[in-house]
Amino acid sequence: MFIQTEDTPNPNTLKFIPGVQVLEKGTVEFKDKSSAKFSNLANLIFFINGIERVFLATEFVSVTKNNETNWEILKPLVLTAIMDHYASGKNVIEKNQNYIDKSTNKDTPVVKQIKELIDQRVRPAVAMDGGDISFCSFEDGVVTLQMKGACAGCPSSTATLKMGIENMLRHYIPEVVEVKAAEL
Repeated sequence: MFIQTEDTPNPNTLKFIPGVQVLEKGTVEFKDKSSAKFSNLANLIFFINGIERVFLATEFVSVTKNNETNWEILKPLVLTAIMDHYASGKNVIEKNQNYIDKSTNKDTPVVKQIKELIDQRVRPAVAMDGGDISFCSFEDGVVTLQMKGACAGCPSSTATLKMGIENMLRHYIPEVVEVKAAEL
């Protein structure tokens, strides 16, 4: 198995592309080992000291390390964990668990338009950097979004939210006044 790696704008996060499907659809983020108990792949990666976050998408895995460790030591360990997982034949997520975000049919027309713009224009660009973005709420003109994967904690994520996403949403949707990151 040949696994490609890519740097992300977040120096603590690397994107691993195994060349096989990781998730059937959607994304899921694990913020610690206990949250990864139903993911065989994430659980293996969390056994490595220095790992802080694991993000799974359809075609890649983003892994975030702490500040005290370096990628020269961790990268081969993460590659081995990913290869070991796929060699085991186990599912990435246990079949009885469902982590995929669900949208509601109760969305207002403005919320539907916001979600559509995020899905079509923002999510593909963010995925290229090893992350994802999800809609949290729209209240009083303020759109709240959650940054995931490489984007969570990335130094440039605030600029991405304000200069990129906020400007685009305000251009297409006059009801949008501001975009902010969800509090973790």
